[in-house]
Amino acid sequence: MSSICVAGGTGQVGREVVRLALAAGHRVSVFSRHVPPVGSASHHNGATYFGGDVTTGEGLAAAVAGADVVIDCLEGQFGRAQKQFADGGARLLAAAHANGVPRAVMLSIINCDLSGFPYYVSKADKERKYARAPLETVVVRATQFHSLVAGVFAAGSRVGLIPVFKGVDFQTISPADVAAVLLEEALADSLPSQHHLRTVGGPEVLSMRALAGSWKAVTGARGLILTVPLPGSMGAFLRSGHNLAPEKALGAETFVSWLEKRRESL
Repeated sequence: MSSICVAGGTGQVGREVVRLALAAGHRVSVFSRHVPPVGSASHHNGATYFGGDVTTGEGLAAAVAGADVVIDCLEGQFGRAQKQFADGGARLLAAAHANGVPRAVMLSIINCDLSGFPYYVSKADKERKYARAPLETVVVRATQFHSLVAGVFAAGSRVGLIPVFKGVDFQTISPADVAAVLLEEALADSLPSQHHLRTVGGPEVLSMRALAGSWKAVTGARGLILTVPLPGSMGAFLRSGHNLAPEKALGAETFVSWLEKRRESL
């Protein structure tokens, strides 16, 4: 049995890590900005929750104390959280090192260092903090989640148009599959190097139009599937195929099987 601290353990991947770790019999502490109420979807009985703020370091020492490994699922998509994302990672690593934690594992995005999109840039900046850390680190880069494209389709369907980006394929993956990889790396007996990078992708590479058709079929949503250009750095990134890693395909939860499990909530 290991003691695992999951930073960002209330998000879509973090709570899957917590669930899997508890099911395997490990001790789990969770660090998040807000402690979720008992009975909520983000709260798991058996885990110990610590509230705090990674941008200031508040609460970090208490959360990582006694941990054998830290799994970093923190997000910072907007505003101050994005600007402070890399520095927050450095604070988490410093707290882990100061408390004798030998390893930290970070969730990141495939080829984030090849994009000028600000959110991806912040991920790449944080990866560099991990590469310079004084403890063992693993960065797990994942392809986009099933929920990302499902969210795009759902937003468009509200006005009767389901957008698909011209010339774009996706290799979407489920949060549960990514969580399993994070936990695997956290508990590995040894690493191939002090600072290790691993890329994982979903089980299928599909055009965005094919994904939209599946989304409509499973959800029963109405709307015209419309091909649209995606300008800017994100459009260039996706059209180049930097979001794909077919040689790193992992997991059995396809986009359709993920949708079917969540049919009632979509």
